[in-house]
Formats: sequence, structure tokens, C-alpha cells
Amino acid sequence: MKTVIHKADSRGFANHGWLQANHSFSFANFYNPEKSNFGALRVLNDDVIAPKMGFGTHPHDNMEIITIPLKGILKHRDSMHNSWESVLPGEVQVMSAGTGIQHSEINGSEEEHLGLFQIWIMPNQEQVEPRYDQKAFKEADRKNKLQLLVSSMDDESENILKIHQDAKISRIDLDAGVIFNYELKGFQHGVYVMVVYGKVAFSDVVLESRDAIGISETASFSAEAKEDTSLLFIEVPMQF
Repeated sequence: MKTVIHKADSRGFANHGWLQANHSFSFANFYNPEKSNFGALRVLNDDVIAPKMGFGTHPHDNMEIITIPLKGILKHRDSMHNSWESVLPGEVQVMSAGTGIQHSEINGSEEEHLGLFQIWIMPNQEQVEPRYDQKAFKEADRKNKLQLLVSSMDDESENILKIHQDAKISRIDLDAGVIFNYELKGFQHGVYVMVVYGKVAFSDVVLESRDAIGISETASFSAEAKEDTSLLFIEVPMQF
């Protein structure tokens, strides 16, 4: 088994006043040649956005973009839809940029900060027709069991979101003392695990809130919650 440890304080950090951004991988003004990607996973940003502020209209192409709000109200608008869409904690948003799309993202609250994870995954098909989707997922459905949020277009599972990549994004909330075993899709895949909150052991490695571990070249691995813990799993092909 191969592992890479990314402690929370090793991430790139940018303070723009209205935006507090933590970058797990090279992004914007943060560049680290050892943190350019984890397989097909290109970006994992942990953003906090001030009330009424956000990202003005900007373009993307040939990227699968997944947004997971953690607190507050995300408002999204893009060149496919003129109206603002609200994305709330418990919901997940996906956008296939494909041939090109323009979108805006803002904090829809006048009082509360917006916290979110934004994930970019490199697609296995380029120049596809742009698309947008979002779904709500019940918190109770990830209590000590894996909750699948996002998978590939050819996955026949229902009630999940789909992207143009042989990838999986999942969450689990573990009670203290619970041991969870994660099984990978195949040996050519790896999993990047972000500790959303809590304290968890992967063998002899103990990680805390916003620490992360990349695990590859194995069929499975175990995580033991040392306290109540929430984990985000991003499984991707490693050949990139």
C-alpha cells in the first residue's frame, strides 16, 4: 500500500478578505510541484466565503466540478440556466464543463458565512455537452455506513450524481470506536480521504480535522474513529 499524508497546515492558504481559501493541490497563486494532483483528482479547495460575496461569472471547460456545501447557502447560476439555483448543506452539485460553460457562485446569505468543498476531477471524455445536476442526501444515511454521492456515467446506481470519469465520491460519519473498511474499485484506483472533522487512525497514522491521506496500490484499507469523525472519500484512477 502506498500513502501520502497532507496535514491541514500544509495546504496552500489565501486570504482575500471576502474569501478564506485552503488548497490541497496547486491552485491560483499556490504552487507545489509535489501537490499538482492525486491521480485524476486535480483540485480540492476548502473555502469560506463572506456574506453576499462570491465568484463572478467565469469560464470552465473539460473538467468535472463537484461542490459540497458544508454550511450556509450557495447560489449558482450558469450559461445554461439564467435563474439562480440554491445549493444547501446536505446537497451536492455537479457540473460537467465539457465544451465550455460560464458560471457564477455566491454566498446567498446576508449574514452567515458559506463553507464548502470544491472538487475538480479530470474527465475521461473531453468536449462533451455541458451539463448540471444537484441532489440532496440524507445525513442519517451515512451514519457508520458509506454514502455514495457521485459515480461514473456508466454506474447503474440510482439516486446519485454522475460524472465523466471512473470515479467515486462518498461520505461517512463514524461514531467513536467504529472501524470501517473501504474497498477500492480496482488496483489502478486510489482514494484521497479528507477528514471533515474528528480524529481517525489509518493503521499507525492518526489524522485530525482537515488532514488528508492519499491511499493507492491496495485493494482495501481500514479507518478507526478515535472520536466522532466525518470522512470524505474521493476515489479516482491514478494513471494521470
